[in-house]
Amino acid sequence: MKKLLLIFSFAMIAHMANAQSKSVEALYQKYKANDDFFHMDIGGNFMNFAKGFNVKLDEANAEGIINSLERVKLFKLPENSPTSKAEFKTLHSALQKERYELMMEASDKGSGVLIFTKGNKLISDVVVLINDTGGDLMVLELHGNFDSKSLAEAGKSIR
Repeated sequence: MKKLLLIFSFAMIAHMANAQSKSVEALYQKYKANDDFFHMDIGGNFMNFAKGFNVKLDEANAEGIINSLERVKLFKLPENSPTSKAEFKTLHSALQKERYELMMEASDKGSGVLIFTKGNKLISDVVVLINDTGGDLMVLELHGNFDSKSLAEAGKSIR
């Protein structure tokens, strides 16, 4: 019984280490074959390469956040997509179903930014949804182990 519990614990830790939104991944897979779909996925050795530049970002306590990054995924739905508003609403509700918490919401004249996080003291995943006035949707997903206090301080100082 102890071995079964130990195996289950390791499986859960491995699952938590690879935490990523299933709904963000599903949207990515839906559009990745489209020629007008812009996407960028940075992780692994490139992140270590970027850390080697020793950029000092004392403002907004961003240095600790950047050092915690393990992977960055960015994609933009094809321009003038008739379904981008519907995709935005669907992704918003899907993230809430996945137990992501809405950390910040800002909107102005038809454009908006939503920031979702997963985790309490230690945040493992940050998803940023950007919807502009033209109806374009951009998704930014950050993976890592972020301290919630550092993220809050960074958010306060960026104005």
